[in-house]
Amino acid sequence: MCPTPQSESQVTPTSALPLAEREAIIRRFSQRVTAALAASPPTKQLVRSALRRQGAPRCIIRVQRLSLDVILRYGDDLADVFCAYPDDIISPHPYDFFVGYQKPDAKDPINTIRVMTESATWTDEWGTRWGHAEGGVGATSTGYPLADWSQLDDYLAHRFPDPRAPGRLDPAAAAIREHGRSRYCMGVNVLTIFERLHNLRGMQEVLMDLYTNEAEIRRLLERMTEYHLELIRYWAEIGADAMFLGDDWGSQRSMLISAPMWRRLFRPHYARLFDETHRCGMDVIYHSCGNVMDIIPDLIDIGADVLDPIQPVAMDAREIARRFGGKIAFYGGINTQELARYTPQQAKDEVRRLIDTLGKPFGNAYMIGPANVLTPEVPLANIVALCEACREQ
Repeated sequence: MCPTPQSESQVTPTSALPLAEREAIIRRFSQRVTAALAASPPTKQLVRSALRRQGAPRCIIRVQRLSLDVILRYGDDLADVFCAYPDDIISPHPYDFFVGYQKPDAKDPINTIRVMTESATWTDEWGTRWGHAEGGVGATSTGYPLADWSQLDDYLAHRFPDPRAPGRLDPAAAAIREHGRSRYCMGVNVLTIFERLHNLRGMQEVLMDLYTNEAEIRRLLERMTEYHLELIRYWAEIGADAMFLGDDWGSQRSMLISAPMWRRLFRPHYARLFDETHRCGMDVIYHSCGNVMDIIPDLIDIGADVLDPIQPVAMDAREIARRFGGKIAFYGGINTQELARYTPQQAKDEVRRLIDTLGKPFGNAYMIGPANVLTPEVPLANIVALCEACREQ
């Protein structure tokens, strides 16, 4: 049983904490959870069997999909939860994907904890300008290095990032060396194609470009694909078991572009990335928020092993299970917005419902987890209930 958390009213608001204290809380959380993970029984083969739909004794667990703010709000109490209930899978991010890679000898490095917990702006290695609002989750692109297509030749020749930049995956490699024998390790290449595209050009411009500047779009897509192919090889070299690839393609109702256009312009690039991931001996975990029902058959056809996050406000888990169960494994499904309002018992009931819907009928080919990051609005008691229900299979 997990230790009883302190009253949530006693937790200091994150906006009141000095930066040094924020850094210390996050560092201590990471150290404690990492030590507990190293001491827990191995589950790597269990994860492989489940995600490859080979049959597993239970569904696998990855609840640690966390914002920095939830760690700062609950601190040691949250660490107690994940020390008592370690995940089956780890995702060793080499850097925050909104901040991006920074050279080891950068003169003025971006402090990730500062910019992702305060109101801040910064420019990443791709030349995209980002902004974060205090109290918000994630970041928003606000300035674009390819605002004009006349810049494309220079950008491709002189400004495009190097997937083999010195030290790019060093933090992830260290984590895989520590945990890779006992834990399934998921490499991460997010903002893969479409999201990187509109973070270079702007969303409105890209949606117009698909009709007016297809030649330029195709040149950029080809270069991005080559970049990610090399990064996939790099992740394989350091020992990753899977690649988490993805772009948000759906609104809550439908695709952001038509499925035929997606198939014509984007499917071939994903097929190359999935093929290379499999050639390197890794599984493909594909992420897209929103309603992507129209392209799930395509994702299965080109080799996706796991579909994430089964966003409940956009797609019905029962319909997903009916149409695609047994053809692909599932990840996510827990509605983080509702989790903030649930009682602990309701949180447990939701986990059991999803296990019965997405997992048990298909040999437990389901990774239990939130459909998005857990934020400070989720009561700690509900996170405890979530972890307890995962272990009560």
